[in-house]
Amino acid sequence: MAMQNGDSERIIVRSIRDVPITEERKPFLNPGQRLQHTGTARANLAPSAAKPQGTTHNNWAEKHSHQTVLQQHCDFFDRDHDGVLWPQDTFVGFHRLGFGIILSWVAVLVIHGNFSYPTVSGWLPDPFFRVFLKNIHKDKHGSDTGTYDTEGRFVPQHFEDIFAKYADGRDYLTIWDLSNVLKGQRCIADPVGWGGAFFEWLATYLMLWPEDGRMMKEDIRGIYDGSIFYTLAERRSKSP
Repeated sequence: MAMQNGDSERIIVRSIRDVPITEERKPFLNPGQRLQHTGTARANLAPSAAKPQGTTHNNWAEKHSHQTVLQQHCDFFDRDHDGVLWPQDTFVGFHRLGFGIILSWVAVLVIHGNFSYPTVSGWLPDPFFRVFLKNIHKDKHGSDTGTYDTEGRFVPQHFEDIFAKYADGRDYLTIWDLSNVLKGQRCIADPVGWGGAFFEWLATYLMLWPEDGRMMKEDIRGIYDGSIFYTLAERRSKSP
């Protein structure tokens, strides 16, 4: 028998009145089932309820089907597409996205200082602080949204939960919503995760820099699969 949305609401207990936090942060419930199996991680696709086929602009999903979504996120910065991010690649990438010289250098120090070593194949650190994208999944940290899993795949349920839990189901985040995301996803005794999440979301806000203060859901999804970086860089290259 087909299950109606109302039936699923009654069967799936998403909140308990006696536990207020579960009432305050209800997880995403897939309306109309446009996006199937939301809890199953996608290896090379970043779909949402609004975009169940992921990013189709410029045939992005098909062109990048050989990469995990986390690798796709890094693709823009890998200028020669050799699977290795040098510090200068990161600097150039952030500068193309509109970050000034100082902030671009800060990004280099944060990213390569923290994320290089986990991606090396041996025990010795890389003397050039390079990031090796074949092992980029090892840079997964705690206190994040869980949208990337520990293999670098994309979990639609966790992406949708960002907006269901912290934005009342709206299709955008304000700076106050973002503050609630950071506090709500924080794990105990995880300073590396706290710092990583803060840096990533701060960089996201600065890249998008919404004039009305609203970071749109599909723009954020484009950050996750990296597709929007090319759009932002092109837009900024044309601005006076």
